[in-house]
Amino acid sequence: MRIYLAGPLFTDAERTWLSALRRRIEDFEAGATVVWPWELFSEGEAQSLGCGASGEIFRRCREALEGCDTVVALLDGPSVDDGTAWEMGYAYARGKRIIGIRTDIRRAGECEGACANAMIEHACERVATSAEELLKVLFGKFR
Repeated sequence: MRIYLAGPLFTDAERTWLSALRRRIEDFEAGATVVWPWELFSEGEAQSLGCGASGEIFRRCREALEGCDTVVALLDGPSVDDGTAWEMGYAYARGKRIIGIRTDIRRAGECEGACANAMIEHACERVATSAEELLKVLFGKFR
């Protein structure tokens, strides 16, 4: 299984959490390969591209998405990161499996009990509330 790990990468905290989640997924299931956009570029490579970086980021992320069969999307925050939302929509349009993870306890969405915007929530097969639940949903295993 090739999994694309979508989520914001703008802060040390976001990158640290997603990096740990990537490791947990791969440690849980030996055959799983996680593609994480942060690792699509070498250290300083995006910065060296200057104004052309955004186009190259877009191209590499889109190609990585096309090579995966599942997307795990971090949905934390008062609203879902716009890049993550785009990646989810792209994957959904191609019939890929999408599993959300929202560990954020703040209310989100349009109605009581919603975990995100309706378009985001309903694109997901399921939205897990912890890494442990995500692993069980992702691999259909209960260890």
